[in-house]
Amino acid sequence: QVHLVESGGGLVQAGGSLRLSCAASGRTFSFYAMGWFRQAPGKEREFVAAINWRGDRTSYADSVKGRFTVSRDNAKNTVYLQMNSLKPEDTAVYYCARCRGVTVTTNLHEYDYWGQGTQVTVSS
Repeated sequence: QVHLVESGGGLVQAGGSLRLSCAASGRTFSFYAMGWFRQAPGKEREFVAAINWRGDRTSYADSVKGRFTVSRDNAKNTVYLQMNSLKPEDTAVYYCARCRGVTVTTNLHEYDYWGQGTQVTVSS
């Protein structure tokens, strides 16, 4: 069983920054790509960013490209999402997820384990 626990969410003013962390249990963390998704009230869950198993390939949603950075530390079984220049429209619950494979994908159906989510609220 894999457990993912997100942290680092909170309330921030527009233009500010937050760093989300996702700690994973299990010895096989480094074998899989990891992704970040978000879900705003009344909206579907959407892809934000993903990183491959080695950490040398990433993918971003157009809405966050240039502002968000995904990274991972396999020695710590942790994946991060650095969010800069935050906007009110970034307000959502953010989830990390483990991919079924090693390469990045934007398709949420390719992710088999999910964290409980962390709330990010950006005030204008």
